[in-house]
Amino acid sequence: MSIELRQLDGSELDRFFETLAHAFGQGPPFPAEMEELWRSLLELKRTVSAWDGEQLVGTASTFDFRVTVPGGGSLPAAGVTAVGVRPTHRRRGVLRSMMRRQLDELHAWGEPLALLTASEPEIYGRFGYGVASEELTARIDTSRVRLTLPEGADELSLRLVDPRDPEVLARCEELYARRVPVRPGMLERRPGWQWVPLRDPAEKRDGASPMICVLAESDGELRGYARYAVRPRWDTGSPHGQVLLHNMEALDPAAHGALLRYLCDLDLTTELDVRSRPTDDPLLHMVSDTRRCHVRPLDQLHLRLVEVDAALAGRTYAAPVDVVFEVADAFCPWNEGRWRLTGDAHGARCVRTDETPELALSVRELASGYLGGTSLSALADAGLVRELRSGALAEATTAFRGALAPWAPHGF
Repeated sequence: MSIELRQLDGSELDRFFETLAHAFGQGPPFPAEMEELWRSLLELKRTVSAWDGEQLVGTASTFDFRVTVPGGGSLPAAGVTAVGVRPTHRRRGVLRSMMRRQLDELHAWGEPLALLTASEPEIYGRFGYGVASEELTARIDTSRVRLTLPEGADELSLRLVDPRDPEVLARCEELYARRVPVRPGMLERRPGWQWVPLRDPAEKRDGASPMICVLAESDGELRGYARYAVRPRWDTGSPHGQVLLHNMEALDPAAHGALLRYLCDLDLTTELDVRSRPTDDPLLHMVSDTRRCHVRPLDQLHLRLVEVDAALAGRTYAAPVDVVFEVADAFCPWNEGRWRLTGDAHGARCVRTDETPELALSVRELASGYLGGTSLSALADAGLVRELRSGALAEATTAFRGALAPWAPHGF
């Protein structure tokens, strides 16, 4: 089968969304609200299309992001999105050819990292992506679970607002921007991306209310916000509603606690459904019984080192490190070989070397450990990292780990 790969033309966007709808098993039309948003955000220069004659059979694109890395700095990162192949053309190498072209382009552009959230986790490992962060989901039985709140939570005032009000949105985005450097994996929001956390298509609500926003304030200063919905339910005449948390940000423990208590205490509800929170979210230490919170971690960011040297030199390290890595990367051969990483909390350097290797691993495992969320020692215990110099594994493991678990605030 002859497949032509080329940049998508703006006149072909209708066919692009039709192909995506088929690829994700929902059939056209693509959800109208989502299509309108993606039309405003997609960059045609970064969008690959695969054609079988006159038929569009595959799509893949990237967004031009910056992502927070350990140490609080940020690096350019390609946010991989809209990857799909028509069901009539699966298992014919279309996806592989698009991934090949995409990574070659990112390499040519000098972008050190690529990120994605996967519909199926097993797909992208063969292209060098490793799971670099997880997200926490929970279903909190608010009728049984008690909260222990931080000092100052009672001093904050709460106010319901329209989440799409321009002034409200601007204040929430300003607070979000203050949070970005705090945690690895956080994404700087470019113009237009402020609307992504507000996605609320009516056909996806499944009986829940439209999105609601509550602000936590002190003397007029915004200290936190939560966006949520309520799904009313009744069981033999008794209220048993669900609160569905969409997203939340807080500047300090008091604001976090005040918002969590508000969500847990809403009338006519007995459950708080928490979606996509960091695996070290403070709520785990505020609840009286985690067993009644049904906590579950899920894979979140899948990360790819497009340029090993720039990626490793672009972050800082929790402890001094001086290790020679033997990196295997069959899909991006420019990363293959030996790299000497030297660094500490103030900066790092990564250069090619002919020195004797001290740790051997694939680029996938290096990606998994990159944001500090996965232990290199744990990967070694699974046989995925080999220690070639005694002590090198412990040194690298300690250096790579971060103070906070990596996490991305939303998909893309």
